[in-house]
Amino acid sequence: MEQLNLTISPRFILLGLSNDPQLKVIFFLIFLIMYLMSISGNLLLIIIVRINPALHSPMYFFLTNLAIIDICFSSSVVPVLLRNTLAEDRSISFLGCATQMYVSLALGGTECLLLAVMAYDRFAAICKPLHYNIIMNKAVCFYLAVGSLSAGLIDSFVHVSFTFQLSFCNCLNINNYFCEVPAFIRISCEDTFVNDLALYITGGIIVICAFSLTLISYAHIISSILKITSSQGRQKSFSTCASHLTVVSLYYGTLMFMYLRPHSKKKCNYSNETDKVLPILYTAVTPMLNPFIYSVRNKDVKNTLINLLKSKQSHKNKST
Repeated sequence: MEQLNLTISPRFILLGLSNDPQLKVIFFLIFLIMYLMSISGNLLLIIIVRINPALHSPMYFFLTNLAIIDICFSSSVVPVLLRNTLAEDRSISFLGCATQMYVSLALGGTECLLLAVMAYDRFAAICKPLHYNIIMNKAVCFYLAVGSLSAGLIDSFVHVSFTFQLSFCNCLNINNYFCEVPAFIRISCEDTFVNDLALYITGGIIVICAFSLTLISYAHIISSILKITSSQGRQKSFSTCASHLTVVSLYYGTLMFMYLRPHSKKKCNYSNETDKVLPILYTAVTPMLNPFIYSVRNKDVKNTLINLLKSKQSHKNKST
C-alpha cells in the first residue's frame, strides 16, 4: 500500500461533528455560546483575583493558573471547530494540525496535574491548617505550577513526535473536529505499538496518578469534614466537594477513556461517534464549568464581584 508523503500532501480533512446543514448551525451556536462563557468566566475570575489582595493565596494562585490554562485550551480547539462547522473547506495543514495537537495535548496534561495540585492544596488547608503556610509557601506553589506545565509540554512533545512519524496510507480524513492523537493512531497503516505504549505509560503517570492523588486528597478532606459538629457546615462542605469531584471525575474519566483504551481498530475513514462526542467534555464543557464550580460559592469572590459592579455603577452615575 502506498504510504502518505506528508511533504507532498500536507493537509488533513477534519470531518467535524455533522454534515447536516441544520445541525451545523445548531452546533455552531452551542459551541459559540459555550466558548464565550468559558472565556468570560475565566477572565472574570482572573480579574477578581487580581484586584482583591485578600485573594492572593495559594488556592487562588492555582485557580488563576487553571483559568489561564482553560482559556488557552479551549482557544486551541473551539475556534477551529467553529470555522470548520460552517466552512466548505475543512482542511488543516500538517503544521497547523501538529501545532493544535501539541498545544491542546500539553495544556490538557497540565490541567490534569494542576487539578491534582489544587486537590492537594485543599487537603493541606483543611487537614493541616497549622502547617499550611509552610507546606504551600510561594516557592512550592511556583514550582508545582511550573512543574505541571513542564510535564505537560514534555509529554505532548513525545506524543506529537511519535504520531507524525507514522504513515497514513493516503488517508487524510480525520473523523474528529480537531487533531487528536487517538484519531491519528486509528487511521495509521503502520504498527502503532510504540505509540500505544507511550500513551499507556504517560497516561498511567499523568492521568491515573493525578486522579488517584485527587481522590486520596478528597478522601482525607471528607474525613475531616465529617468531624465538623455543625450540620450546616458539613452540608456546605460536602456540596462544594461534590461539585469539585463531579467536574474532576468528568475530566479525568473522559481523558482515560479516550487515551487509555485499546486502539487496535485501524482503518481509513474510521467512524465512531463516541470518539467525537466525548472530547467535547474536556475541550469545551469543563473549561466553561471550572470558574463557576470552583468559585461561584466562594464569599470572597462573590463580594469582590459585587463591589466591582457597585463601583462601576457608582462611577457611571457620577459621570451622568
